Amino acid sequence: MNLEKILPKDGPPLNEVTKYIAKYKNDLIVIKYGGNVLIDRNIFNNFITDLSILNKLGLATVVIHGGGPRIKRELEKSNIQSKFIRGLRVTDKNIINIVEKVLIDFNDDIVNSLKDKGTNAISIHTKKNNVIKTLPETKDLGFVGIPNEINNEQILNTIRQNKIPIISPLGLGEKNQTYNINADTAAMAIAKSLKSRRLLLMTNVDGVLDKNKKLIEEISSSEVLEMIKDETITEGMIPKINACIDAVNNGVKAVGIINGTKSHSCLWEIFSDKGSGTLIRQ
Repeated sequence: MNLEKILPKDGPPLNEVTKYIAKYKNDLIVIKYGGNVLIDRNIFNNFITDLSILNKLGLATVVIHGGGPRIKRELEKSNIQSKFIRGLRVTDKNIINIVEKVLIDFNDDIVNSLKDKGTNAISIHTKKNNVIKTLPETKDLGFVGIPNEINNEQILNTIRQNKIPIISPLGLGEKNQTYNINADTAAMAIAKSLKSRRLLLMTNVDGVLDKNKKLIEEISSSEVLEMIKDETITEGMIPKINACIDAVNNGVKAVGIINGTKSHSCLWEIFSDKGSGTLIRQ
Protein backbone atom coordinates (compact mmCIF):
# COMPACT_ATOMS: atom_id res chain seq x y z
CA MET A 1 0.00 0.00 0.00
CA ASN A 2 1.46 3.35 -1.02
CA LEU A 3 0.77 5.42 2.10
CA GLU A 4 2.25 8.57 0.60
CA LYS A 5 -0.43 8.52 -2.08
CA ILE A 6 -3.23 8.06 0.46
CA LEU A 7 -2.14 10.40 3.27
CA PRO A 8 -2.43 14.20 3.18
CA LYS A 9 0.79 16.27 3.21
CA ASP A 10 -0.26 18.03 6.44
CA GLY A 11 -1.20 14.78 8.16
CA PRO A 12 0.70 12.74 10.78
CA PRO A 13 4.22 11.36 10.01
CA LEU A 14 4.40 8.16 7.94
CA ASN A 15 6.37 6.09 10.46
CA GLU A 16 3.79 6.78 13.18
CA VAL A 17 0.89 6.01 10.83
CA THR A 18 2.29 2.54 10.03
CA LYS A 19 2.64 1.76 13.73
CA TYR A 20 -0.95 2.76 14.53
CA ILE A 21 -2.48 0.99 11.53
CA ALA A 22 -1.15 -2.24 13.03
CA LYS A 23 -2.41 -1.23 16.49
CA TYR A 24 -6.01 -0.61 15.39
CA LYS A 25 -6.22 -3.33 12.74
CA ASN A 26 -8.80 -5.49 14.53
CA ASP A 27 -10.52 -2.77 16.52
CA LEU A 28 -13.52 -0.53 16.15
CA ILE A 29 -13.47 3.25 16.24
CA VAL A 30 -16.75 5.08 16.83
CA ILE A 31 -16.74 8.72 15.72
CA LYS A 32 -19.36 11.26 16.72
CA TYR A 33 -19.33 14.30 14.50
CA GLY A 34 -21.17 17.28 15.98
CA GLY A 35 -23.55 19.32 13.88
CA ASN A 36 -21.85 22.54 15.04
CA VAL A 37 -18.62 21.47 13.39
CA LEU A 38 -20.26 20.72 10.08
CA ILE A 39 -21.66 24.12 9.18
CA ASP A 40 -18.55 25.09 7.19
CA ARG A 41 -18.35 23.09 3.96
CA ASN A 42 -14.52 23.04 3.93
CA ILE A 43 -14.47 21.48 7.40
CA PHE A 44 -17.10 18.98 6.28
CA ASN A 45 -15.00 18.02 3.24
CA ASN A 46 -11.91 17.67 5.43
CA PHE A 47 -13.80 15.20 7.65
CA ILE A 48 -15.06 13.24 4.61
CA THR A 49 -11.44 12.99 3.37
CA ASP A 50 -10.27 11.69 6.77
CA LEU A 51 -13.04 9.08 6.88
CA SER A 52 -12.23 7.93 3.38
CA ILE A 53 -8.52 7.59 4.31
CA LEU A 54 -9.35 5.56 7.45
CA ASN A 55 -11.44 3.24 5.31
CA LYS A 56 -8.70 2.86 2.64
CA LEU A 57 -6.20 2.01 5.40
CA GLY A 58 -8.48 -0.81 6.54
CA LEU A 59 -9.69 0.68 9.84
CA ALA A 60 -13.23 -0.10 10.93
CA THR A 61 -15.16 3.08 11.75
CA VAL A 62 -18.75 3.79 12.73
CA VAL A 63 -20.01 7.38 12.41
CA ILE A 64 -22.82 9.08 14.35
CA HIS A 65 -23.58 12.62 13.22
CA GLY A 66 -25.39 15.51 14.87
CA GLY A 67 -27.38 18.20 13.10
CA GLY A 68 -28.37 20.89 15.63
CA PRO A 69 -27.66 24.00 13.51
CA ARG A 70 -29.46 22.58 10.47
CA ILE A 71 -32.46 21.65 12.63
CA LYS A 72 -32.51 25.13 14.15
CA ARG A 73 -32.46 26.69 10.68
CA GLU A 74 -35.36 24.56 9.43
CA LEU A 75 -37.46 25.22 12.53
CA GLU A 76 -36.88 28.97 12.17
CA LYS A 77 -38.00 28.76 8.54
CA SER A 78 -41.28 27.26 9.80
CA ASN A 79 -41.48 29.89 12.57
CA ILE A 80 -41.26 27.24 15.29
CA GLN A 81 -39.80 28.36 18.61
CA SER A 82 -37.79 25.66 20.37
CA LYS A 83 -38.01 25.15 24.09
CA PHE A 84 -35.15 23.41 25.90
CA ILE A 85 -35.21 21.46 29.15
CA ARG A 86 -31.82 20.35 30.58
CA GLY A 87 -30.20 21.19 27.23
CA LEU A 88 -32.58 18.94 25.28
CA ARG A 89 -35.08 20.20 22.72
CA VAL A 90 -38.73 19.62 23.64
CA THR A 91 -39.99 17.69 20.61
CA ASP A 92 -43.65 17.50 19.61
CA LYS A 93 -45.22 15.73 16.59
CA ASN A 94 -44.52 18.67 14.29
CA ILE A 95 -40.90 19.13 15.41
CA ILE A 96 -40.00 15.43 15.25
CA ASN A 97 -41.05 15.31 11.59
CA ILE A 98 -38.77 18.25 10.77
CA VAL A 99 -35.89 16.85 12.87
CA GLU A 100 -36.17 13.46 11.18
CA LYS A 101 -36.20 14.97 7.69
CA VAL A 102 -33.18 17.23 8.39
CA LEU A 103 -31.12 14.43 9.92
CA ILE A 104 -31.92 12.01 7.09
CA ASP A 105 -31.02 14.64 4.43
CA PHE A 106 -27.76 15.26 6.25
CA ASN A 107 -27.10 11.53 6.51
CA ASP A 108 -27.56 11.19 2.73
CA ASP A 109 -25.19 14.13 2.22
CA ILE A 110 -22.43 12.34 4.19
CA VAL A 111 -22.99 9.02 2.40
CA ASN A 112 -22.99 10.64 -1.07
CA SER A 113 -19.89 12.73 -0.28
CA LEU A 114 -18.04 9.55 0.74
CA LYS A 115 -19.18 7.80 -2.45
CA ASP A 116 -17.71 10.71 -4.45
CA LYS A 117 -14.38 9.86 -2.79
CA GLY A 118 -14.70 6.22 -3.81
CA THR A 119 -15.64 5.07 -0.31
CA ASN A 120 -18.72 2.96 0.34
CA ALA A 121 -21.01 3.99 3.17
CA ILE A 122 -24.50 2.98 4.26
CA SER A 123 -27.27 5.20 5.64
CA ILE A 124 -28.71 4.09 8.95
CA HIS A 125 -31.73 5.96 10.31
CA THR A 126 -35.41 5.50 11.18
CA LYS A 127 -36.54 5.08 7.57
CA LYS A 128 -33.72 2.75 6.51
CA ASN A 129 -31.76 0.04 8.36
CA ASN A 130 -32.70 1.35 11.82
CA VAL A 131 -30.37 -0.02 14.54
CA ILE A 132 -31.53 1.92 17.60
CA LYS A 133 -34.55 1.06 19.71
CA THR A 134 -35.54 3.81 22.12
CA LEU A 135 -37.51 4.57 25.23
CA PRO A 136 -38.93 8.03 25.90
CA GLU A 137 -36.50 10.14 27.97
CA THR A 138 -39.22 11.86 30.03
CA LYS A 139 -42.81 12.87 29.36
CA ASP A 140 -42.09 16.62 29.36
CA LEU A 141 -39.60 16.28 26.46
CA GLY A 142 -42.04 14.63 24.04
CA PHE A 143 -40.37 12.58 21.31
CA VAL A 144 -36.86 12.64 22.79
CA GLY A 145 -35.54 9.15 23.34
CA ILE A 146 -32.77 7.27 25.07
CA PRO A 147 -31.27 4.22 23.35
CA ASN A 148 -32.60 1.01 24.82
CA GLU A 149 -31.17 -1.54 22.42
CA ILE A 150 -28.55 -1.42 19.63
CA ASN A 151 -28.53 -3.89 16.75
CA ASN A 152 -24.78 -4.72 16.84
CA GLU A 153 -24.99 -7.43 14.21
CA GLN A 154 -26.35 -5.08 11.57
CA ILE A 155 -23.60 -2.51 12.21
CA LEU A 156 -20.87 -5.19 12.20
CA ASN A 157 -22.26 -6.70 9.02
CA THR A 158 -21.90 -3.33 7.27
CA ILE A 159 -18.27 -3.09 8.46
CA ARG A 160 -17.51 -6.62 7.22
CA GLN A 161 -18.51 -5.43 3.75
CA ASN A 162 -15.90 -2.66 4.11
CA LYS A 163 -18.63 -0.02 4.23
CA ILE A 164 -18.89 2.79 6.77
CA PRO A 165 -22.16 2.83 8.75
CA ILE A 166 -23.39 6.45 8.94
CA ILE A 167 -25.91 6.63 11.76
CA SER A 168 -28.41 9.43 12.47
CA PRO A 169 -29.21 10.12 16.15
CA LEU A 170 -32.75 8.84 15.71
CA GLY A 171 -34.40 5.69 17.01
CA LEU A 172 -37.73 3.89 16.95
CA GLY A 173 -39.91 3.39 20.01
CA GLU A 174 -43.27 1.76 20.54
CA LYS A 175 -45.52 1.54 17.45
CA ASN A 176 -42.49 2.50 15.33
CA GLN A 177 -42.64 6.07 16.59
CA THR A 178 -39.52 8.11 15.71
CA TYR A 179 -37.54 9.63 18.59
CA ASN A 180 -34.78 12.23 18.47
CA ILE A 181 -31.69 11.29 20.52
CA ASN A 182 -28.91 13.55 21.78
CA ALA A 183 -26.03 12.68 19.41
CA ASP A 184 -23.46 12.27 22.24
CA THR A 185 -25.86 9.88 23.99
CA ALA A 186 -26.42 7.90 20.78
CA ALA A 187 -22.67 7.67 20.08
CA MET A 188 -21.95 6.55 23.63
CA ALA A 189 -24.67 3.87 23.54
CA ILE A 190 -23.29 2.50 20.26
CA ALA A 191 -19.65 2.60 21.42
CA LYS A 192 -20.58 0.78 24.65
CA SER A 193 -22.70 -1.79 22.86
CA LEU A 194 -19.91 -2.54 20.35
CA LYS A 195 -17.19 -2.28 23.06
CA SER A 196 -15.18 -0.08 20.71
CA ARG A 197 -11.47 0.58 21.18
CA ARG A 198 -12.06 4.31 20.79
CA LEU A 199 -14.92 6.78 20.86
CA LEU A 200 -13.99 10.12 19.29
CA LEU A 201 -16.22 13.09 20.03
CA MET A 202 -15.46 15.70 17.40
CA THR A 203 -16.54 19.11 18.51
CA ASN A 204 -15.56 22.78 18.06
CA VAL A 205 -13.25 23.02 21.10
CA ASP A 206 -9.70 21.65 21.46
CA GLY A 207 -10.59 19.27 24.29
CA VAL A 208 -10.64 19.54 28.10
CA LEU A 209 -8.87 22.69 29.32
CA ASP A 210 -7.40 23.30 32.78
CA LYS A 211 -7.95 26.42 34.93
CA ASN A 212 -5.34 28.29 32.84
CA LYS A 213 -7.16 27.32 29.63
CA LYS A 214 -4.36 24.93 28.68
CA LEU A 215 -5.21 21.68 26.90
CA ILE A 216 -5.01 18.53 29.01
CA GLU A 217 -3.74 15.74 26.75
CA GLU A 218 -4.69 12.76 28.90
CA ILE A 219 -6.83 12.42 32.00
CA SER A 220 -8.54 9.72 34.08
CA SER A 221 -12.27 9.66 34.78
CA SER A 222 -11.74 10.40 38.49
CA GLU A 223 -9.60 13.48 37.66
CA VAL A 224 -12.28 14.71 35.28
CA LEU A 225 -14.95 14.38 38.00
CA GLU A 226 -12.81 16.56 40.28
CA MET A 227 -12.72 19.21 37.54
CA ILE A 228 -16.52 19.24 37.40
CA LYS A 229 -16.64 19.60 41.21
CA ASP A 230 -14.26 22.57 41.26
CA GLU A 231 -16.04 24.09 38.24
CA THR A 232 -13.07 23.96 35.86
CA ILE A 233 -15.48 22.12 33.57
CA THR A 234 -18.83 23.88 33.22
CA GLU A 235 -22.05 24.14 31.21
CA GLY A 236 -22.25 22.31 27.86
CA MET A 237 -19.07 20.36 28.49
CA ILE A 238 -20.56 18.57 31.54
CA PRO A 239 -22.99 16.25 29.67
CA LYS A 240 -20.20 15.47 27.18
CA ILE A 241 -17.81 14.54 30.00
CA ASN A 242 -20.45 12.44 31.77
CA ALA A 243 -21.00 10.56 28.50
CA CYS A 244 -17.22 9.96 28.27
CA ILE A 245 -17.02 8.63 31.83
CA ASP A 246 -19.98 6.32 31.25
CA ALA A 247 -18.29 4.98 28.10
CA VAL A 248 -14.86 4.26 29.67
CA ASN A 249 -16.54 2.59 32.65
CA ASN A 250 -18.50 0.32 30.33
CA GLY A 251 -16.10 -1.34 27.95
CA VAL A 252 -14.80 1.49 25.74
CA LYS A 253 -10.98 1.63 26.06
CA ALA A 254 -10.69 5.44 25.79
CA VAL A 255 -12.61 8.49 24.61
CA GLY A 256 -11.02 11.38 22.73
CA ILE A 257 -12.53 14.86 22.67
CA ILE A 258 -11.02 16.60 19.66
CA ASN A 259 -11.48 19.75 17.61
CA GLY A 260 -13.16 18.81 14.34
CA THR A 261 -12.55 22.27 12.85
CA LYS A 262 -8.79 21.60 12.75
CA SER A 263 -7.31 20.10 9.62
CA HIS A 264 -7.13 16.28 9.74
CA SER A 265 -7.66 16.22 13.52
CA CYS A 266 -9.16 12.75 13.16
CA LEU A 267 -5.99 11.36 11.55
CA TRP A 268 -3.73 13.14 14.05
CA GLU A 269 -5.70 11.67 16.95
CA ILE A 270 -5.61 8.09 15.66
CA PHE A 271 -2.24 7.92 13.92
CA SER A 272 0.16 10.10 15.90
CA ASP A 273 2.01 9.83 19.21
CA LYS A 274 0.89 13.26 20.37
CA GLY A 275 -2.76 12.86 19.45
CA SER A 276 -5.03 15.80 18.81
CA GLY A 277 -7.19 16.62 21.85
CA THR A 278 -7.91 15.16 25.28
CA LEU A 279 -7.89 11.41 25.86
CA ILE A 280 -10.04 10.19 28.74
CA ARG A 281 -9.28 6.76 30.18
CA GLN A 282 -10.83 4.88 33.07
